[in-house]
Amino acid sequence: MGGVTPTHLKLSLIDWLLYLQQIALFDQKKRIYSENKLVFSPWYFLLPAITFFLVYVIIPIFQSVWISFYEWDGLGEAQWVGLANYIELFDDEYFYTSLKNNCIWLILYLFAVPIGLFIALFLNQIVFGIRFYKSLFFFPFVISQVVVGLIFAWFYNPNFGLLAYIFLSLGLEPIAILSDEELATYGIIFAGIYPQIAYCMILYLTGLNSVDPEQIEAARLDNARGFKMLWYVILPQLRPATFIALVVTVIGALRSFDLISIMTDGGPWGSSQVLAFYMYEQAFSEYGFRMGYGAAIAVVLFLIMMIYIIGFLWKMYRDERSL
Repeated sequence: MGGVTPTHLKLSLIDWLLYLQQIALFDQKKRIYSENKLVFSPWYFLLPAITFFLVYVIIPIFQSVWISFYEWDGLGEAQWVGLANYIELFDDEYFYTSLKNNCIWLILYLFAVPIGLFIALFLNQIVFGIRFYKSLFFFPFVISQVVVGLIFAWFYNPNFGLLAYIFLSLGLEPIAILSDEELATYGIIFAGIYPQIAYCMILYLTGLNSVDPEQIEAARLDNARGFKMLWYVILPQLRPATFIALVVTVIGALRSFDLISIMTDGGPWGSSQVLAFYMYEQAFSEYGFRMGYGAAIAVVLFLIMMIYIIGFLWKMYRDERSL
């Protein structure tokens, strides 16, 4: 029988020391995690959302900027053209038409915010049948934009639409709004404001539930009524809801696409198209598969959105600092 040699004893001692070192490292990591559990735990829940945001938002933004410097049909080899796509935009009549329509959308869409506020103030009352009235105003928010577009297309129809019957009852000739170059954009915007008002109303109803009743009672003791109560007491507490409503409304106005596609398909003669629709038309429709030019339009639209969003964020930051 062989005895334990010094070499075997040395190896066993080294293995034992390595084992003890691994246990110590594990205990150290466990202690660090326990001490910083509140720091690490939220990131585990945020990680899937951050991953999706990077893959489906951040990376496509940089890809769009990169593609905008190429001439590419989506299938063949991309050819570097530098700023040629952006230079072509300055001479494109349809680009200016789309940009003008986006500005009109933006200005008129903002009316959804104050209208949604006043409807929310009305629905926040405790009166008989208020749940029924709330359901009527909630309805536009839950239906699809495609359905809204179809309903309003039928509403505007000069042959059998409700608007045509209203004109005829007043002794007037029906107007084909969606076939008129001057009126088509405004008709689509009116259809788009309909569900947007419902969205802003829901935001303000949520905000009104968090209004401090003690401040309202104190204002009433100071004889604050009506507009003064609204301006000096209620609206300052609705600032977060107003910020979200403005940002969502601006983004909704600038990315408008589905209603235009359903109601006019950009017509008549391209008079109602906006940047998002024109980008799709250039990049994916039968007019060309010009991926680079479509990406350049997308970059311009993204920059316009960022200007407004950064402006709102900066204003909100200054307001918070001044408190």
